[in-house]
Amino acid sequence: MDVKEAVRTAREYIVDLYREEHVSNVGLEEVVFNNMRGEWRVTIGFARPWEMHNALRRIGEARSYKMVCISDKSGKVTSVKDRLLTPSR
Repeated sequence: MDVKEAVRTAREYIVDLYREEHVSNVGLEEVVFNNMRGEWRVTIGFARPWEMHNALRRIGEARSYKMVCISDKSGKVTSVKDRLLTPSR
């Protein structure tokens, strides 16, 4: 599996998993390959309708981030975890 396949798999998985929540603005945030575990860790960001309409939040906070772990060998998603991004300085 190459990086483009890993990203495509992660994005499609998130869109399907959160289909009923009508997420939007789904996009790649970062990709890391873990050699020790033989897995891709792809962070996907997206907006949920209730986050976008919350006037108290700043624009940058109106996104959710999920780290999708994918087995390089099988190409299967093994987990989806919350990913908290720290602001860059």
